[in-house]
Amino acid sequence: MFGMSELNPYLGVLLLGVAAAGFLVTMVFLAIFLGPKNPTKTKQMPWECGGIPVGSVREQRFPVRFYLVAMLFILFDIEVIFMYPWAVVLEQMGTFALWSMLSFMGVLVVGFIYVWQKGVLNWNE
Repeated sequence: MFGMSELNPYLGVLLLGVAAAGFLVTMVFLAIFLGPKNPTKTKQMPWECGGIPVGSVREQRFPVRFYLVAMLFILFDIEVIFMYPWAVVLEQMGTFALWSMLSFMGVLVVGFIYVWQKGVLNWNE
């Protein structure tokens, strides 16, 4: 059905998938066989920098600022990820792609300056 020349480009992806699945299965079995066999209340407690946990996690509330910073991190992180494929094919795309990315980065900088001036990144307030 498939000749060796047709399958060759996908052989690396297939081997990577097999290696990842093998690693996954190995780690699950090691966790089962080498994991804790005698769970006690002390062993099951969450570790908080060497101290005894205070209160319940369900009762603690994070401030809205935490969620704002988390969303901004995801936003800017995803935007930076879009720059990698652009950089790989920049020579083939020409100067239009360069000016397009510069305008895109300009919008990101304006957004970052706006967020900074609004004080979202200032934790001392």
